[in-house]
Amino acid sequence: MSTSNPRPSKNEKRDAAREKARKLREEQRKKERRNKFILQGSLIVVVLAVVAVVAVVISTAIKPPAPGPLNMLSDGVKIGQGFQTERTGSLMPDKEPVPSASNASSDVLDIRVYVDYMCPYCGGFEAANAAQIKQLVSDGAATLEIHPVAILDRLSMGTKYSTRAANALACVANYSPDKAFDFSAILFENQPEENTAGLDDDTLIGFAKQVGVDHLKEITSCIKSQEFASWVGSATDRFSFNPIPGVATQPAQKGTPTIYVNGQLYQYTVNPSTGAFDPQEFSSFLIQVLGSNYSDKTQPSPSPSPTPTP
Repeated sequence: MSTSNPRPSKNEKRDAAREKARKLREEQRKKERRNKFILQGSLIVVVLAVVAVVAVVISTAIKPPAPGPLNMLSDGVKIGQGFQTERTGSLMPDKEPVPSASNASSDVLDIRVYVDYMCPYCGGFEAANAAQIKQLVSDGAATLEIHPVAILDRLSMGTKYSTRAANALACVANYSPDKAFDFSAILFENQPEENTAGLDDDTLIGFAKQVGVDHLKEITSCIKSQEFASWVGSATDRFSFNPIPGVATQPAQKGTPTIYVNGQLYQYTVNPSTGAFDPQEFSSFLIQVLGSNYSDKTQPSPSPSPTPTP
């Protein structure tokens, strides 16, 4: 005799459907929890990765303050007779520059210039007066102290040429100091125009090689790594916002070129139509600063009149 399974009642069918729905809902909740956990874990990994990348970028971009270059304790490199650079130590971070000793008590002119290698007026002053300054320094009649600053980085299409050029001079002053005069001169001889990318690092390194620097390998690394970029920034801030030490007159508005001779500010004029400087104006200023003593020593003595022939 066979037994047949009784058909489930309506209540049993309803309960079974409810149980099945409950299990489906439970499975769905578990799945959602798993997905949420995976998503949260992935987000944490991504955030940690982003934080790590940002930390690397910041640590690379924002270098801690570093000592300045050797032979620029005053924020400038001072060059004397025979184009020999005065030796000094480095300016340590957060220390004030030590002004170079003045020549004012002697008959040697003390010429100090603040320049930005992207500045067209700096290039104009250099073009007009380089020859007479070079002769004075060569003869021991003057010293030249070059203070490179970087106030025109915004005009080099993001390459920060002013900073890179100032850093390059600092590299030469540090590793091959007696070539600083020639290196500064060649930067001006090849000065790029504003609103261009300026010269690239390889070109700056080529100039260093051209003027015959010592320790070219170290200078190459220094230029490429911008070893003294933080010092350039600090020196520029000091020039822009602090009084200029050891001078008789502060400029009404700081810009480049700023030129002092024996502590006196040279208030130059520029030809309004050509933008050119007048070398005779600067020469007259030098004579005025040093007075008749300088004039007597630098002007040639008149030739004696010929004896009349009977």
